[in-house]
Amino acid sequence: HTHTHHASMAEGTKGAGLAPGPFRPCIDIHDGKVKQIVGGTLRDGDAGGGDGSADTNFESDRGAGEYARMYAAAALRGGHVIMLGASNASRAAALEALAAYPGGLQIGGGVTAETAAELIAAGASHVIVTSYVFRDGDIDFGRLEQLRDAVGGKQRLVLDLSCRRVAGTSSEASTSTPVYKVVTNRWQKWTDFEVNADTLATLASYCDEFLVHGVDVEGLKAGIEEPLVAILGQSSPIPVTYAGGVRSLADLDLVYRLGQGRVCATVGSALDIFGGDLKYIDVLAWHTRKRQEKQQ
Repeated sequence: HTHTHHASMAEGTKGAGLAPGPFRPCIDIHDGKVKQIVGGTLRDGDAGGGDGSADTNFESDRGAGEYARMYAAAALRGGHVIMLGASNASRAAALEALAAYPGGLQIGGGVTAETAAELIAAGASHVIVTSYVFRDGDIDFGRLEQLRDAVGGKQRLVLDLSCRRVAGTSSEASTSTPVYKVVTNRWQKWTDFEVNADTLATLASYCDEFLVHGVDVEGLKAGIEEPLVAILGQSSPIPVTYAGGVRSLADLDLVYRLGQGRVCATVGSALDIFGGDLKYIDVLAWHTRKRQEKQQ
């Protein structure tokens, strides 16, 4: 009985005017604090219930709920809250963010078929799943179906694909397009799963959106994975949010252009609200401008 309930709720919130625009905000939580970390440096948690170590770019003195209220005030939809570890402190902070902006945020980080429904009940628009659906280097479609059913349908599910460029598939001298494969387990384990039109089409039948991380550039503020964004723009049949290396309005423009207006961008440590130089209000203005252009 909950399935029809979920479906009607989701359809009710999907008005054209409410479609998320080209900028997607984020709230990354580690040990209960809002942080920005360097992508490949997160290690597994310790036995004491902490979240494990990570190289940190930024730690905020403002709570997750405060960020959520700020995004709500700007009517920014489809942002993501990521728990970078399974500590109670991180979970509490994430729930605080969801409560502050019901229906406006997606949540990810260790989500399983057992925990997904309660996160939707707590106010998440979608749950984001990562390593849980990849096992032994390949997609576990059984788990993907369990998750989809647990949240009442694919319209509540976002699939998180962390991607790395396969070494040797493209160099400055070569004209071949780089190959990207999904990595799991905190970006430490390679899968055989290549990101291309076929694989994206297969996965799109199980979820509402993709969240794609360019892991090699994430947290370094050194520019984006251009070929990856181009692949997404050409090949993804559903909305995609790209994260990794965005540091300027020019980078946002590049994601928009390479992604053919179909790839949204997340900005992490480059944003002033996370200790960087790029002004959040400038990004908001860019976002509004792009939305208006699209509607004309």
